[in-house]
Formats: sequence, structure tokens, C-alpha cells
Amino acid sequence: MKEETFYLVREDVLPDAMRKTLEVKKLLDRKKAESVADAVQKVDLSRSAFYKYRDAVFPFYTMVKEQIITLFFHLEDRSGALSQLLQAVADSGSNVLSIHQTIPLQGRANVTLSISTSAMEENIHTLMNKLRKFDFIEKVEILGSGA
Repeated sequence: MKEETFYLVREDVLPDAMRKTLEVKKLLDRKKAESVADAVQKVDLSRSAFYKYRDAVFPFYTMVKEQIITLFFHLEDRSGALSQLLQAVADSGSNVLSIHQTIPLQGRANVTLSISTSAMEENIHTLMNKLRKFDFIEKVEILGSGA
């Protein structure tokens, strides 16, 4: 998988859908909207556009200050899979704050990790790209982040 590259871009040159995605995220963070559906309606953005850009566009200050990130994983139920996942996270320099794993059903389990990134030696997207290379990880995404 190709490593992600980031750019610092002025807001006025962003497409409307990206700007509105940031507005939706702000409404949700500040509890000014009860749901994604409510927030996208308030800013006149389709839900599909929001979901397309939500993990790709961030205010600059967010990328600088956030130190706790919650990741969601969909794993194959294999012996040692969670251990390998946790080792890779530890190797990145991040600190695991909490782990939640569902009981495996039909050979799959969901895992939610909250990690502190303050001591990470790489950025979160580099870590996610490394994790996606594990054949037992079917899905990895950022659920949330905060300082």
C-alpha cells in the first residue's frame, strides 16, 4: 500500500465538500448536531461526501495537538493476531490506553484501541498503513481523536 503524503492547503482553495466536511466535524465535536445526518443537513452536504472525506481532511491545529486516537479493527480470529497487532502499535512508540475486543463470531472479531500518540516515532497514518499490511486485519479506521 502506498504511504500517505500530507499537504498544508489554504481553506479557500479546498473544494466545498471538504470545507463542509470540516464544518460537520466541528458541529459534531461541539455537540451542535445530534447525528451525522443532522449535521450534514445543517451544512447542505451529502452523507456520502462526508464519509468520503471525514478521515482525510483535518484542521491544521488538530493534526498538531491531538494525542489520543481511537482505532477500530476488524480482525480474523487467529491465534496471536491481537498480540501481533499490539506489538506493532507498541513498536510505533504509542501507548495503548484501552482495548476492547468482541467475542469472535463467524471467524471475525472487532477490536477498539485507544492509544496515546504523544511519544510516537511515526505519524498515525504511517502506523495505519503498516497495520493494513497484516493479512489478518480486514479493516482499520480512526474512530475518533482528541487531546
